[in-house]
Amino acid sequence: MRHEYAMRRMLRSELDQVVQWAVAEGWNPGLHDADAFFAADPDGFFVGMLDGELIASISIVTYRDAYAFLGFYIVRPEYRGNGFGLRLWDHALEQVNASPIGLDGVVAQIPTYERSGFTLAYRSIRYVATVSSPATGTAEVSPVDKTDLDEVLEYDARVFGASRAEFLEAWLGQPGLHARLVREAGRVSGYGVVRAAVDGYRVGPLFGDSRAIAETLLDALLATIPVGARVSIDVPGANPAALGMVEVRGMHPEFETARMYRGGTPQLPLENVYGVTSFELG
Repeated sequence: MRHEYAMRRMLRSELDQVVQWAVAEGWNPGLHDADAFFAADPDGFFVGMLDGELIASISIVTYRDAYAFLGFYIVRPEYRGNGFGLRLWDHALEQVNASPIGLDGVVAQIPTYERSGFTLAYRSIRYVATVSSPATGTAEVSPVDKTDLDEVLEYDARVFGASRAEFLEAWLGQPGLHARLVREAGRVSGYGVVRAAVDGYRVGPLFGDSRAIAETLLDALLATIPVGARVSIDVPGANPAALGMVEVRGMHPEFETARMYRGGTPQLPLENVYGVTSFELG
């Protein structure tokens, strides 16, 4: 019997199914991530269909044509090893003109990504902990509200390396999300977010001009989480201050990913990145 394999852009309704695949893979997405992910670039999500059945997914979200990030590269387990994923991978990459393209991939797959022209930049580590007691708040931290949005967007673009207004507006609007910022000399010098996930809570992004600012923000975010809940944060291994921040709080590493780029490695201020927004969108 001849099977038909077709590739096309993903529908918003299909992303919900793909997120459930991510849950099965142990990625622990946020409960309300899908809307923000899709808002970032509705044309950047692709599916592979076998005889009309969704069996594979990938995203390559483009930020203002200056930078793209690859994620959600999943093939349903029963269809792996047949080339469906690679065909979708090649198809999606052909649709993108932005450069560089980044990804956070499985460490074991580094050689596979290298064959597609990606180069290892550093590793990111997911740290986890159980909230044991309320963290001490600080008057320096304030909630992010609508009047802060323009300043937060400007600060985020500087640290992230590209403007992502559509994504961030949707990200900050998630139900139950807590966002905090710090100002110094009248300007934003750091901000952070915590959201509910399938298993516990996720911190990300966490950006700050110094370790002290990042720690202040992290403690303020942890104070919003119930005692006994599980919390995780994805830390770039290239930022020693970020590693020190989580280790001194008793958080422990759970797994690593490989941050890789094709088309050159962007010169980002990694010293300001204490928590990655998400492994799916960078």
